[in-house]
Amino acid sequence: MVQVREARFEDAEQIANIHIESWKSTYKDLIDEQDMSNITLENRIALWETILKSPVNGQIALVIENDEGELVGFISGGKERTKNYNYDGEIYAVYLLDSYQRKGYGSKLLQRFGEEMKNSGYESLLVWILTRNPSTDFYRKFGAAPVEAEEVTIGQGTYEETAYGWEDLSELLNQF
Repeated sequence: MVQVREARFEDAEQIANIHIESWKSTYKDLIDEQDMSNITLENRIALWETILKSPVNGQIALVIENDEGELVGFISGGKERTKNYNYDGEIYAVYLLDSYQRKGYGSKLLQRFGEEMKNSGYESLLVWILTRNPSTDFYRKFGAAPVEAEEVTIGQGTYEETAYGWEDLSELLNQF
């Protein structure tokens, strides 16, 4: 049975693997190869061990398991980091293995994450996406509106990111 649950410390390596595999497949046509090569398994494991051991900014991390109980995706977020926008919550990362995309797994993750954020007192939600990323359609489908675009540096390259948001988190939750 497909299950969304809180991420645990022992999930760090699997989350790191999903992060790298999904990151590379999602961005292979959007980010130069040299800029993508900066991401390593070792630094992603260290990152996720740190996040899961001592979350900061009220960070929430959830994973989704397939029918066999294997991790196939994750989502994490917490307080909006820039404080430049009128949003209190932010999705920091959401990744699914390719073979689980467009099968409802992302929707389940987003729904549970929205519920967790609402239960934690958040009222609005922002997510940054590379502007050319086709996944923007996923967020638009659930009512996210474009907020702002800005340049971001990845490796040696500069890319445009667009923030999408739900001014009222209830608007997102009403989609499910």
